[in-house]
Amino acid sequence: MSRLVAIGLMSGTSYDGVDVALVDTDGEEIGHLGPTGYRPYTEQERDLLRRAIAAAANLKDRADRPKLLVEAEELVTDVHAEAVEAFLAANGMAPGAVAVVGFHGQTVLHRPERQLTVQLGNGRALAGRLGVPVVYDLRAADVAAGGQGAPLVPVFHRAMVRLLRRAHPVGVPVLWLYAYSGLRKAGLLVGPSLVGQP
Repeated sequence: MSRLVAIGLMSGTSYDGVDVALVDTDGEEIGHLGPTGYRPYTEQERDLLRRAIAAAANLKDRADRPKLLVEAEELVTDVHAEAVEAFLAANGMAPGAVAVVGFHGQTVLHRPERQLTVQLGNGRALAGRLGVPVVYDLRAADVAAGGQGAPLVPVFHRAMVRLLRRAHPVGVPVLWLYAYSGLRKAGLLVGPSLVGQP
């Protein structure tokens, strides 16, 4: 497989800001981890997100966007764009150097037991502004299929173990347990150790 440069974006439930990370990958293995960046939310922006989370509590349909959520979604999209633009400038990179951006968005409601998850952020608008393809709405399909809404976590963790194994061929400093149930595979990080491959 050929390698590509990808940027991952995350704005977690603490809604303190947007994390930016660059990775060189073939989609299965990590070639190397690149630089990282961070764009904090202002107190005003955090207040809007707090209100959006409160407003989302009673949503029944993930496509519903009351006025407050529309406003928050525009903010989330703009702040993520600013984070990527600042990251690229700080690292002397042109947008064309990036093959894809992974955009989680801002979770305002997550009820996987009801097969309902709502992330704010307009992936198409972000792609248009950055001029880079954007993969977004990552949780919805996983939750709809009965998952917990974190489809990339086991894949990334497995790739990290492989990267660590290359850097430390004597042993991997994490213990990984893989459980198989039908066609589903799950990974679990349980702490430091020196073990063989998962």
